[in-house]
Amino acid sequence: MSTLSVVRSEVKSQVDSVSVRVDRMERELEYLENKIPTQSNIEMEEALLEQQIKALELDQLKKKAKLKVENDCSTSLTQIKSLKIVKRAGDTYGSWFKDPSERSAKVYLLSGIRNNTLLEYVSLQSFTERITTTPAKEIQLPFYWQGTGHVVYNGFLYYHKADTPNQILKVELLNGTVVDSTLLPGAGRLPVYSLNPNTYMDLAVDELGLWVIHADPEYSGNLVITKLDKGTLAVEYTWDTQCRSRDAEGAFLICGTLYVVYNTRYGGRSTIQCLYDIHDTIHSDGSPVMFFPKRYTSHSSIHYHPGDKQLYAWDDGYQTIYKVETGRNDQVVAE
Repeated sequence: MSTLSVVRSEVKSQVDSVSVRVDRMERELEYLENKIPTQSNIEMEEALLEQQIKALELDQLKKKAKLKVENDCSTSLTQIKSLKIVKRAGDTYGSWFKDPSERSAKVYLLSGIRNNTLLEYVSLQSFTERITTTPAKEIQLPFYWQGTGHVVYNGFLYYHKADTPNQILKVELLNGTVVDSTLLPGAGRLPVYSLNPNTYMDLAVDELGLWVIHADPEYSGNLVITKLDKGTLAVEYTWDTQCRSRDAEGAFLICGTLYVVYNTRYGGRSTIQCLYDIHDTIHSDGSPVMFFPKRYTSHSSIHYHPGDKQLYAWDDGYQTIYKVETGRNDQVVAE
């Protein structure tokens, strides 16, 4: 009887242990059933996600259409016609351009890849004269710039703030104060052009407004273009392009089409080998390579002026102007 009592106690203990484990497994199964959605829930979530994607695509198409309607741009680059060396001033690297605003003749020079002194000239003639009655106006910026990708638009300087990965400042040139700033998502992790390793964001102006060009390591290092609101610096839309940053030295936009300029690291004849049209009317595959005039160059910046139809480039310390010709989008021809 004593032995039987011991055995009964052991069996009871094992049964209790099994009961506890069964209870635990039931709770775990119930937990998993609550966590794993049913087929109907999965279908509902997929339908909701599809609706959100379609809504986003529709919103993006509306933004594209708005750009096209508000600014009827049906022209594209046909050739880079001529070259004029205007002056030699400043460092090997730098940037110079005119304010593309209407009725503005002022010329701006920003020498070096890191500085805070901007020179303002009343006109191109004043800039080219060795002895001028109207000397350049020196404007001290509140913060240093980084790279050579700056622009002046409607009396405001837009530039990449030094010692920040992706901050863009908007400075009023009348008083030299910051009126707005923004952080550009995805920018600042790679130089925008491999042949200009100190420039991480390249700002540009064309007939459609203000743009930023940068390279994205998550998109194989290809170039990305972002349309900004010139007033608030808000991102209006972003396009991923197939144009590589490797072996690129600069780029510019004409009527919403990105033209990327390539060269060698030793300097050579610059060529446009890739383009990206936000309106999807012209493509790189159907466009021939376009050559710059026969001169061995190495550009640290290239800026398009939509009013003058000219490129303002910085070529190893030489301030250079290229005259460009444009035509309808179906008339792109090589030089």
